[in-house]
Amino acid sequence: MGNQAEPSPSLDVDRPHEPAPPVIAASPEGRNLGGPADRFLTVRAAEGDDEAFAVLVRRHSSVLLGLALHLLGNRADAEDAVQDAFLSAWRRLPEFHHSASFGTWMYRIVTNRCLNTLRRGPRALPLDAVAEPTAGDPGSSPPRAAETHAAMAALVAALRELNPDQRACWVLRELHGLHYEEIAHATGTSEQTVRGRLFRARHALQEAMRPWR
Repeated sequence: MGNQAEPSPSLDVDRPHEPAPPVIAASPEGRNLGGPADRFLTVRAAEGDDEAFAVLVRRHSSVLLGLALHLLGNRADAEDAVQDAFLSAWRRLPEFHHSASFGTWMYRIVTNRCLNTLRRGPRALPLDAVAEPTAGDPGSSPPRAAETHAAMAALVAALRELNPDQRACWVLRELHGLHYEEIAHATGTSEQTVRGRLFRARHALQEAMRPWR
């Protein structure tokens, strides 16, 4: 694959001022859009099939953008991280030996990009980067809605105080539903370390949210 041209991953993402993508049933497998399996597509892409790689980009970009947005809280940085991750994946496809799924592999690349960005300096973490409020509780009163919004703001502030590694483990587990083994792979550490980071993250968030109980 050494002399093949790099594709230009065109992320199937919303425009900058549109709402963040919802994190619904997010998983390393990405959304099931039908068509050939990831394993088949990665083999074809490693052989230089641009269209096979484009299918992988379309299939996984939304979930990966959601992950980057939850970690970085900045849409422009999140889009850059995912774009860079797909370019890196294209270059490294010959090294991909299917010891994990393509989605899990991409989670690792994107998470590494985001952690590197976070370690370079603090980032804003807007409300819509943390959760998608359930739409529509018609019976919700204005005071109740205001209280919910304030609680979310408190959660955002508490998340901002976590160190990047703890935040990554919490986001991957609580918002993307990854198993400990998958989180360990995505963050390049052991399951024991993941459990420790999750414990500390949960404890810190519980303490921060105690007034809202």
